[in-house]
Amino acid sequence: MIKNVFIDLDNTILDFNKAERNALAKTLSALGYEPKNEILDRYHDVNLSQWKRLERGEITRRDVKLNRYRILFDEFGIDAKPEDATATYEDFLSQGHFFLDGAEELLKTLSQRYRLYLVSNGTFRVQEGRLQSAGITPLFDGVYVSEKVGAEKPSTQFFNNVFADIGDVDKAASVIIGDSLTSDMRGGINAGIKTVWFNRLGEEPPADIKPDYEVKSLSEIPEILEKI
Repeated sequence: MIKNVFIDLDNTILDFNKAERNALAKTLSALGYEPKNEILDRYHDVNLSQWKRLERGEITRRDVKLNRYRILFDEFGIDAKPEDATATYEDFLSQGHFFLDGAEELLKTLSQRYRLYLVSNGTFRVQEGRLQSAGITPLFDGVYVSEKVGAEKPSTQFFNNVFADIGDVDKAASVIIGDSLTSDMRGGINAGIKTVWFNRLGEEPPADIKPDYEVKSLSEIPEILEKI
């Protein structure tokens, strides 16, 4: 029987891709450049690759924030400082929110049945702003963002720190829900808890990551948790 539900934020509850594109467009405009689709598309790929490097422990969080703009600005000839772009982007990203279909309803349902914890890789002030905008913080028994936790998903240190803060976590009665195979699912496997992969895009998992359960819609999750 599941008692503890750990759930990711970006692209599980809130539409990060939409928020990212919106914030970057505003950032480019603020820097005096037209937010062309080719720049926005390229940033998404570069940003994702840098976060994957952070998950693997290859670079630091500061590297992620600056490298993505150095790469992007070099490719498109944008004359701006990565540090300035980072600060402006985070200001815009922390404002507002976009729920994925069924996310708000899912959180309300889970919060009434389980101890519900948010586990997110990200910058604390950005995630805090988005959570406050969405009005969902009260639904969680705890909010854990990697910058404050002191480690990143999928590291065991991230989950060890979270479990230590919560105290008396029964891993056999715990599950993580998320969209990322490399951070959420691998993290759950590393932590020794059950995993539910939110695969809304219909991706094929690699051979070395095998989630316990897979859903394409958030509406499927309550029934699955009742059966575990």
